[in-house]
Amino acid sequence: MSQFDEFDQKGSSPERSTGSIISHAFEIYKGIFLYAFVVMIIYIIGDFLFQLLSGFNVWGDYGDFRNFNNSENMVWEKPGFGLYYSFSSFWNILLAPLHLGLIYIANKFNNKQTVEFSDLFIGFRQNLGQTLLYSLITTIIFAISAALCGLPFFFVYPLFMLGLPFLLFENLSAVDAISKTYAIAKEDYGTFLGTALLGILISVLGFVLCCIGIIFTLPFIYVVMYSMYCAYCGKPRQI
Repeated sequence: MSQFDEFDQKGSSPERSTGSIISHAFEIYKGIFLYAFVVMIIYIIGDFLFQLLSGFNVWGDYGDFRNFNNSENMVWEKPGFGLYYSFSSFWNILLAPLHLGLIYIANKFNNKQTVEFSDLFIGFRQNLGQTLLYSLITTIIFAISAALCGLPFFFVYPLFMLGLPFLLFENLSAVDAISKTYAIAKEDYGTFLGTALLGILISVLGFVLCCIGIIFTLPFIYVVMYSMYCAYCGKPRQI
């Protein structure tokens, strides 16, 4: 019991406010940045291969942002678009265990434990089937919400902010994780919405400032998920 108490005193949990959660996540992200970078490199390698296989160039013909408004260059009308995004969605589902690994590393860093590179792959050793199922379900939900003019996505996404931490720290099934994160998020939806939107904004900030910069910022949203879990469920148990 003394060992458990000693562990429980380590680390920190933010208040249930957008500012506190984002600040908490940012401090952790600075410490685990290199692991987040590795996740993005793995993602980019797969994405590059899928572009080659599909013949679809994500950035082709879009050297100028004005081209996005050109009706003659609608991206979804280009050859290989459907095949590429099918590959891309499948790749995102397969990478979900790495996102769990990043959350696990965030927890170890927060609790001042030694982080090992193998920690990044804990999602492949724990609750793998349910993690992939959860990722499949949420990918479908997000795709449908994004297809509805895009705006619904930003209102749906906050309802799933705690799903991955539940899979990792509480070993829940995919359905139970979705049910539990929805139940908690709807009770304080304003904070969840504000935190998710700000987390997404920071995550894509690298693209806005310099396209390649998204490599350094995109995984930030997963650390935000961890900080939200700490705020609403307490510091996770030791795995």
